[in-house]
Amino acid sequence: MAERFDFVVVGLGGLGSAAAWELARRGHRVLGLDRFRLGHSHGASHDTSRILRHSYHTPAYVRLTQEAYADWAALEREAGQSLVTRTGGLDLFPPDPAIPSIDYTASMDEVGIPYHALDADEVMSRWPQLRVPPGTLALHQLDAAIVPAGRTTAVLHDRARRRGAELRERTPVLGLEDLGDRVRVTTVSGEVDCGGVVVAADAWVNDVVGHLGVAVPLEVTLEQVTYFALDRPQDFLDLPLWIWMDDPSFYGFPPYGEATVKAAQDCGGPVVSPDDRTSDPDPAMEALLAQHLQRMLPGVGPAVRRVRCQYTLTPDRDFVLAPVPGHERVVVGLGAAHGFKFVPTFGRVLADLVTAGETSTDVSAFALDRAALTEPGYRAHWLV
Repeated sequence: MAERFDFVVVGLGGLGSAAAWELARRGHRVLGLDRFRLGHSHGASHDTSRILRHSYHTPAYVRLTQEAYADWAALEREAGQSLVTRTGGLDLFPPDPAIPSIDYTASMDEVGIPYHALDADEVMSRWPQLRVPPGTLALHQLDAAIVPAGRTTAVLHDRARRRGAELRERTPVLGLEDLGDRVRVTTVSGEVDCGGVVVAADAWVNDVVGHLGVAVPLEVTLEQVTYFALDRPQDFLDLPLWIWMDDPSFYGFPPYGEATVKAAQDCGGPVVSPDDRTSDPDPAMEALLAQHLQRMLPGVGPAVRRVRCQYTLTPDRDFVLAPVPGHERVVVGLGAAHGFKFVPTFGRVLADLVTAGETSTDVSAFALDRAALTEPGYRAHWLV
């Protein structure tokens, strides 16, 4: 006989854990499943830090960040601990950048997000650690912040359990069947019937929704973040988050819990299979990043630690927050390798969609039947 739960959440990284917590705190009986151990490093919710920011390339995304800040505050109240560390942020556009600055300024202007536009001399005068070329435009946004990835995911596991959710690790999904009035999930330990399923399985999403005859077009790349030593960490404490808005695009963090700066290239890694990937560092990726840092942050020391992580990319790099067409009891959440900043918001939205079929948040651009996911000739683009 099948077990019974109100809802099942598949995948307990940041997105799925937030959905399990949100559903449980609404009073539902929730089962969370992960194919790996909780807190694993196979996906994209591990390690120390992620960027939270208002600056984005469309007004819709900027509005979504406003909800994200409010939802992070709600999670902090529930958890009784601070998770958001405001540092300020710089979007650095060199002359003739691959990413247009007007997309960011126009979007923040429309929504009413304050920012300061600085030239190269103003940047280097305010932050002497930085070196940027003449003609660089910098957008400084005071509210940009760091949120902890692994720690937040662990907090969500704890809060979900405290609200009554049952979380099972090392429990892959072997089958998913839409029975009309309910959904049946088959796992290694048996069958579970429920009113609806949230699939937040990241690179393994098609292993789950594929049982419904659905395939989300994705590419999975293996990225690498590197931590660099600082001889004088006190000189870098006021450094903001920064993003180099060009191709290649790089990003970095000030010291956060240790005397290092963390940096990486965005979308610079090779395409991989999530089940057949290495954890070994890539010297060529590190060398390219180090060359950039030598120009931009010459006071940074040698690399001391490297961490590999996956990017699970949709062709347009937009999220998926939507029911499966024809199987509305099954809802998919996918962060497209820039979603951790929205984790509490995604939890709320996914809970709305699986319980009520609608949400007050505008997720119309994140449907599964949009052109980027259905047109065979759609040309992928990932720089945002």
